[in-house]
Amino acid sequence: MARVYNFSAGPAVLPEEVLQEAADEMLDYQGSGMSVMEMSHRSKTYDNIIKEAEKDLRELMNIPDNYKVLFLQGGASQQFAAVPMNLMKNRKAAYIVTGQWAKKAYQEAQLYGEAVKVASSEDQTFSYIPDCSDLPIPEDADYVYICENNTIYGTKFRTLPNTKGHDLVADVSSCFLSEPVDVTKYGVIYGGVQKNIGPAGVVIVIIREDLIRDDVLPGTPTMLKYKTQADADSLYNTPPAYGIYICGKVFKWLKKQGGLEAIKKRNEEKAKILYDFLDRSKLFKGTVRKEDRSLMNVPFVTGSEELDAKFVKEATAAGLVSLKGHRSVGGMRASIYNAMPIEGVKKLVEFMEKFESENA
Repeated sequence: MARVYNFSAGPAVLPEEVLQEAADEMLDYQGSGMSVMEMSHRSKTYDNIIKEAEKDLRELMNIPDNYKVLFLQGGASQQFAAVPMNLMKNRKAAYIVTGQWAKKAYQEAQLYGEAVKVASSEDQTFSYIPDCSDLPIPEDADYVYICENNTIYGTKFRTLPNTKGHDLVADVSSCFLSEPVDVTKYGVIYGGVQKNIGPAGVVIVIIREDLIRDDVLPGTPTMLKYKTQADADSLYNTPPAYGIYICGKVFKWLKKQGGLEAIKKRNEEKAKILYDFLDRSKLFKGTVRKEDRSLMNVPFVTGSEELDAKFVKEATAAGLVSLKGHRSVGGMRASIYNAMPIEGVKKLVEFMEKFESENA
């Protein structure tokens, strides 16, 4: 069976050569006589795998020495609690709510202190990013929180908010490694890897060292303390070893592509093909304000639920899969992460043109 073009929002498409390499090493990793899946996380061989993965990630993102890289479990959703538990010293934080995941993080933070919603785009179904140049951020807020790219609604912060001197915490799950980033602008960057980097089960947290401390909120579980994980180099308990191994391979693949500058150019090129078509189409239309469009997740609709369903069904039959929009918004969504080849996007647009001519 031929491989399909997989537009899933996550778990999502991975580079084919990475999958091929992992397949070749499945039974015997580099002469060890065993699979990475079977290997002790305390072994020398595995230690090299995780250390090299971190080294490559640091190079890709130019992560400064005063930031720790943690490979953790529990997905991005577990960080909704870990962030306030570790950082809410004054029991107050500012949240910018631009989608489902930011909203969930905001609700979770309310369990631990005062979460102040300083901006939101919920009034227009999260179809834009609010102006964040002069927000009413409380003086004593411990941090300002954003979800940088909204997987469900297809919006992206093009400019980071003015945090007025407060630390910025960003969930970057669906735009991780899609473009160059200045890590020094953040206190914490984290993301689940199952969208742009690897298989589900790993969350990467990049955190400035001064934010890793002992005086966390009372009742914070040992496993959720950043200090526990940082002191043990992500090996406090058995990590998601195989997932980290695949992430490491994707980092190498990204370096081979020319790094984040090159991948950004390619992502812009792919997104332009799809957005240009949506802008001229009579049948399909994008749902996001132009200046806030994501390069990674592109939601669109026909305006008719029957036609949407017909489109998804016929696209699937044509080998263009997982185009159904999130259950909370309906319509369609094409996630075109780093590993989606440009041919996939061209094939999708060709199919949309054909569908439009047959259903106009």
